Amino acid sequence: MTEEEKERNVIVCRCEEITMGEIRDWIARGYDTFDELKHILRVGMGPCQGRGCREIILREIAKMKNVPVSQVDPGTFRPPSKPVKLELLAEEVDK
Repeated sequence: MTEEEKERNVIVCRCEEITMGEIRDWIARGYDTFDELKHILRVGMGPCQGRGCREIILREIAKMKNVPVSQVDPGTFRPPSKPVKLELLAEEVDK
């Protein structure tokens, strides 16, 4: 296996098991923003919320677009949400 093949097989997003090769393939197809890759591959949507893969993917986008990382849109950050019982919210208003 060549060095390039080894690099393509490196797991970038451990939560979704997305490889560097998959990232590069989708960037080459024109999906060159983090949010587009998130919609297609679910990178940044696992339990770590992109803390493990976001910077690596942003660097790869910058490299393939031949621009500084500072010019790459970091994408939308959304905190994970979970349902809250209305009863709990109402208790806070009554206090």
